[in-house]
Formats: sequence, C-alpha cells, structure tokens
Amino acid sequence: MHVVVNAAMSVDGKLSSRRREQIAISGPDDFDRVDQLRADSDAVMVGVGTVLADDPSLTVDDPDRRAARAERGDPPNPARVVADSRIRTPPDASVLDDSAQTYLLVSEAAPPDFIEEMEDAGAYVIAAGQDRVDLTTTLAKLEGDGIDQLMVEGGGELIFGLLDEALVDELFVYIGPKVIGGRDAPTLADGDGFIEDFPEPELAGVERVDDGVVLHWQL
Repeated sequence: MHVVVNAAMSVDGKLSSRRREQIAISGPDDFDRVDQLRADSDAVMVGVGTVLADDPSLTVDDPDRRAARAERGDPPNPARVVADSRIRTPPDASVLDDSAQTYLLVSEAAPPDFIEEMEDAGAYVIAAGQDRVDLTTTLAKLEGDGIDQLMVEGGGELIFGLLDEALVDELFVYIGPKVIGGRDAPTLADGDGFIEDFPEPELAGVERVDDGVVLHWQL
C-alpha cells in the first residue's frame, strides 16, 4: 500500500486552534489540488477527532473527476476510512452516508453493541489492537481489500501514529499565511512525539499555491 499524507497548517505549524475547530488555511487552488489527490486514491482516511470536529464527507467534489473514476471502473468516490480507538464515531456522521464504502478501524476493546451500531449505519468494521487501533494490521487488511493508495487527511494523532509505524510514503504539507498559536492547538504530528530515531523525510518539491506553499516530502 502507498500511503500519502496531506495536511494544511499555519505558519507556526498548527492544524487548527486550541478549540480544534475547522479553520480555513488554504485557498481554492489548494482545495482543487486536494480534490485531485482524493480522486487519485482508493481510500481517504481520517481520525475520529476530525470526524467530530469537521464532519467531513471525504468525497470528490469535481463531477468530472468522479466521472473519470467511474470510466476506469472505480466507484465515483474513494472509500472512507476512520480510525477510532475510543469508539466516538456518531452514527449520523457524514462519512457513514451512502456516497462511498466506509471502513471503521477500532481496537479489540470496542464493545459489541458499538460495532453492531456502526455496521447498522453502513460501516465495515475492522478490529485490531488491544487498546488502540493497530494501524499496521488494519492497513494490511485494507490492502487485501484492494486499497492500493491511501490518502490520509489528519488529524495530528493519526499522522503521528502512521509516522511512528513507518507507514507513510509521501507527505504533502500546505503552509498558509496564518498564525494560530496556542500550546494546546493541534500540530501536524501530535501523539507522544519522538525522542530518538526521528523520521527524516526527503524534500521532493516546493510549489507556490494560493498565498502559501506546498511542500512535498518523501519517506
């Protein structure tokens, strides 16, 4: 599986404010770039915190791109994947609508009634890991289900977990002209943080987009 992480952050490295509310950081050209990345992917993944904060649909916006996917034999929208170690996904979340297949990744501690509720809402539930989602195992299961390119859109806890397991192949970061600040505001890679064996991505490209820049890194 090829894993591509895409994120937009402020000049000071924040994904949103300390309230963890959605903030417009990029502009229309970057939105279009992200839409193309979605259209090129077999699935789009987020953590449950992103679902709770933004209620995203994770679908392709451009109808021509959806049509192009259908013409090559793919569903109009990529599958959606939600990592939810703390069983917080609401049954009425937009990612559970019928726009695309949705996978919900949970730990083996997830209660059977929660799994049943999610399955009734339309999700395909994959359980792995004792207390937290085992990302290596669940991504391998997704690959076995035909997902060859996975796009990850956040948040910081999920991105850190993927980096920690050395599962990221490419990283696109849009840096927009905004300073957010706040010691409790989410960053690109939250979680416990590294104290040694730091990942060292190789810079593959820099492009000016809207009023910011996109950095392309390879790992």
